[in-house]
Amino acid sequence: MTNRRTFITAATATLITGATMSDAMAENAASNTLTMTLKYGDVTITLRPDLAPLAAQRLHDLTAQGFYDGCKFFRVIAGFMAQTGDPTNTGAGGSSLPNLPAEFTNDASFLTGTVGMARTQDPNSANSQFFICFDPCNWLDGQYTIVGQVTAGMEAVQQIKKGAGSSGQVQDPDAIIKMVVA
Repeated sequence: MTNRRTFITAATATLITGATMSDAMAENAASNTLTMTLKYGDVTITLRPDLAPLAAQRLHDLTAQGFYDGCKFFRVIAGFMAQTGDPTNTGAGGSSLPNLPAEFTNDASFLTGTVGMARTQDPNSANSQFFICFDPCNWLDGQYTIVGQVTAGMEAVQQIKKGAGSSGQVQDPDAIIKMVVA
């Protein structure tokens, strides 16, 4: 029933606007693509609203507002992940928006380049922080929200300065120069 409603809604919008279905699909795909500029190069992230519609919308909206520009990768653990998205660059901050409910799925896995929502011990505490996996991290499956996938520029992500110790705290961390919606 939902798919039928979606199709009818898209078809009605097409009739009203004169856009073709392929135009609407292309526009939607573009709005789910983020470009993150690092000093090592550009990284393309494709959001996954099919897995996490609320988290994907949050990253899209915050990116459109310039929220992530200048955010540092304050926690980076070699062989695991790089975490960012806290304007205080401490891991304790987030946006002024309410936290998001967990959007876990057993249908997807944390692979190299998977973008996940960072959270506290509370599964419903994701806000603005996210992480990118350097390697497959299947122990996170069903425990953290998968919000996207790096589809280009993973070599730039792999160069992000790594932190020390088990906490991955980074001295003089790398930052997101600019992040935009494609």
